Amino acid sequence: QGQLVESGGGLVQPGGSLRLSCAASGRISSIYSMGWYRQAPGKQRELVASITRAGSTYYADSVKGRFTISRDNAKNTVYLRMNSLKPEDTAVYYCNADTLGPVYWGQGTQVTVSS
Repeated sequence: QGQLVESGGGLVQPGGSLRLSCAASGRISSIYSMGWYRQAPGKQRELVASITRAGSTYYADSVKGRFTISRDNAKNTVYLRMNSLKPEDTAVYYCNADTLGPVYWGQGTQVTVSS
């Protein structure tokens, strides 16, 4: 079995920054894309950003220019650098790995933006 292990969430003031990390371990291989989703209370889970093995990226309009996704293929790790955080960025952030077969999810990490 494979798993995704996330880290880096926490409490930050508006305008602050955080970096999330997600490492794939176990029997996860040939990952096509990795990404970050988030789910705020009472809302549906939404895609925030994703990156393919070749480096193509996608960002939700709400985070363009503030968040940067990157990936270390050798380490099967994906990062999300979040700058200029806003209260509306508060959510549980989930890592996702798509192998074009099984899809894996992390356990989620809480990000709270509040003064």
